[in-house]
Amino acid sequence: MSSATATPLAAPAPTPPEPPRDPRRTGAVLALARFEARELFLQVPILLVFALYALLVFMRLAHADGMHDFPVLNTVDRRTQTTPLLVAIAVLICANSAALRSRKSGTVEQLGVLPMEPWRRTAAHMLSVVPFAALTALVVTVEYLREALKPGAIGHGSFGELAVGPLLVLLAGILGVLLARALPSSFAPIVFTIVAYMGVVLTSAIAGQGGWTGWLSPLVYSGDTGGDPVPSDLLGRPANWHALYVVGLCALLACAALLLSGGRTRAVRTATGLALAATVAGVIGQLPHDTNALDEARRTATETPQKVQSCTTYGRSTYCSFPEWEGVRSEWAEVVDRVQSAAGGSAAQTRLTVRQRIDATDGVEMDSALPASTTPGVVTVGTRWGGNRVPEFAVGAASTLVVGTEAVTVEGMCDARAVTIMWLVLGSDPSPLDTFQHVRLDDSISGSAYVLAPTDGLSLTAMQTTVIRELLDRPRAEVTARVKSHWTELTSKSTSTAQAARLLGVEVPKEAEKCDD
Repeated sequence: MSSATATPLAAPAPTPPEPPRDPRRTGAVLALARFEARELFLQVPILLVFALYALLVFMRLAHADGMHDFPVLNTVDRRTQTTPLLVAIAVLICANSAALRSRKSGTVEQLGVLPMEPWRRTAAHMLSVVPFAALTALVVTVEYLREALKPGAIGHGSFGELAVGPLLVLLAGILGVLLARALPSSFAPIVFTIVAYMGVVLTSAIAGQGGWTGWLSPLVYSGDTGGDPVPSDLLGRPANWHALYVVGLCALLACAALLLSGGRTRAVRTATGLALAATVAGVIGQLPHDTNALDEARRTATETPQKVQSCTTYGRSTYCSFPEWEGVRSEWAEVVDRVQSAAGGSAAQTRLTVRQRIDATDGVEMDSALPASTTPGVVTVGTRWGGNRVPEFAVGAASTLVVGTEAVTVEGMCDARAVTIMWLVLGSDPSPLDTFQHVRLDDSISGSAYVLAPTDGLSLTAMQTTVIRELLDRPRAEVTARVKSHWTELTSKSTSTAQAARLLGVEVPKEAEKCDD
């Protein structure tokens, strides 16, 4: 009887340990990254686009419009996001071209014999775009600080909003390298750029309509829509969570590029997990939270702003605003004092209440008109200040002093009251003729026109315009004295424009006055 001899099973070959970290390899990656960054800086598209970017920012900051003296910072931070798209597109294309250089020049085989692994070369290409993101961050910082340090700056900005521009440039560079590894074709970045632009437009529109999926786009822009700014807490933009989402997206795509290049080390796998966690956390943070409270806050600010405003008294009048506009109240008071100093009768001592108002009924920063207040002695002021908004506010204040409420200014004033209102606005203005032109809807200084105000404006007939022009040519002290001495007649609905001209000492225009019924 033979016994079977047991053959021992061969033990599995041990997994070779990962090579110890060699600091020289890290130094080589950084050296290659510096070389690639210098090469990118020498690319003509990069130089031209950065020059154009800096020029656009400079022109925006050098704008001489008076409204830029009182920038609302929660719109300034978002304004820094779109212009870096030019830089991002150039960095994407040039980084992609640099990562494909060895394939185009046929040196892939030669690089394969070098001690630096392909995934490390990929890491170097991605690190080479970091200086461009840093330069963009520098321009964004300068642009924001230039506005924030103005004495009339209103409110505060958001770090999350300011970070979007530089992160877009970084993301674009990483995408360029990733496309070179996944789709090694020079047409891939061009096609991707077109598709990505269409996606940004679509997602921004979705986010603007309140859809949270729009926030999955790296750029969600809704500033400078033409509507008036609102307090920061009414915007409902998860800016910090969105910045975290874009940071996680940058890291996740970078890890994907390393994995495609063979970098399956423990460090890369760990970094991929952390990047995925950060991206998911950013997505979750952007989900709508407590939308009912946000809607209620917007409704309160629109319908009963006094509940969320504070007030300050200057002289005889009270000035109420949202907290972020507290520093502008003294500017409003200067205008009211100037207008009221030219008034006569009881209007010279009238106590006004200047209240800031917004309309967030159909969403924030929408182009909507504020209805005139029917409360006696209340003057409306908006959230924009400076430039043409100053004389427009003066029209509202003068109308309330002459008529009693803002609500009457919408009527066609074919009488002395319109002339009186415009004299209160222009009589003490340093450049009355220019102001008269800019406050009119058609920028004219003759004929009939519509005069702008924070709420309902004022219609001027051709005769009233002529009388006002004549008054501006007369000595101011003389006209002001006549206005005060004839205040009762000049603020009466029964006093015609021709009678007002006689009372104020100017020639009665010959043209017939055409009035609205």
